[in-house]
Amino acid sequence: MITLCSQNELKSAQAALNKLEQSNPELFEKLIDVINLTRAIQLKYQYMGCLIMNEDPGNAKPQFVIGSVIRLYKKEMQKLTSDKNIEELRKVFLEYKHTGYSRLSQLALGKAPESLAGSSAIIQ
Repeated sequence: MITLCSQNELKSAQAALNKLEQSNPELFEKLIDVINLTRAIQLKYQYMGCLIMNEDPGNAKPQFVIGSVIRLYKKEMQKLTSDKNIEELRKVFLEYKHTGYSRLSQLALGKAPESLAGSSAIIQ
């Protein structure tokens, strides 16, 4: 699937993430931890987003990652998804799902919306 995002959509998503960070700093910190772990072990943001949203990851599921690494990842993911305010994060991810989990993750990490505008492919 190909997604298109305008700068305005990305700025709106960034504002929602900033609001989430202000209202739920502990939840946001857990999200950043999971995003950084996702990057460090080179998993797809789509996989991460699907786990957060309780969706089937489909083709985004890791194929060549050792089981112990996946167990560690899911353990860290559980810390995020068991947070009492997880539904607040899910609302943001649902509202901006069309922007893609990758862009949402990069916005959460502080990347400028202008650098993320345009099209991108999402492997499902």
